[in-house]
Amino acid sequence: MIAAYTDHPEPLTAATSLTAFVIGANGPFYPFYLFIMIGSTALPVFLTMLASPLFLAIPFLARRHPRVGRMALPVLGTLNTVWCIKLLGMDSGVALFLLPCIGLAGLSFTTAERRLSLSLLALPFAFFLWQTHGPGLGAPLLSFTPAQAAALRGLNIASVGTLTAFIGLVYAREPGPSAGMSG
Repeated sequence: MIAAYTDHPEPLTAATSLTAFVIGANGPFYPFYLFIMIGSTALPVFLTMLASPLFLAIPFLARRHPRVGRMALPVLGTLNTVWCIKLLGMDSGVALFLLPCIGLAGLSFTTAERRLSLSLLALPFAFFLWQTHGPGLGAPLLSFTPAQAAALRGLNIASVGTLTAFIGLVYAREPGPSAGMSG
């Protein structure tokens, strides 16, 4: 069922759909991991699950509008990361999720769609610069002890690494972008 839901005749759209589905399906586990690691302080983190249905809807969107579906993944990923930065703060390491967003914006489009790819790639990059060298989002909504922040940072580093490896494997199976593909 999952293969049928995420499949698409365009390889980049199929890769995007599978990646979005996996992110959406794993999203509800994140707050549980945090709850186990840091206790009841993590209860508001359950709000991060609100993005899961949106990620799960990307394959549906991509089936009807392939380019829009491919655009939706890095944009939604960036917006979700921004929300998580406001919730958890920069010390949590959650901003590292902007890196897969940048990668997805670069990998999900053909060479004929280079301008679109670059504009989507600029979104998470610009936000990171704004957050680290500009006014940013201000203080996070939650605060953690140094030990809790370290545990959270470790989880986020491992999660970003795992997601990045998954993206590499999924997109490596697909033919490289070509100017002949259209969205």
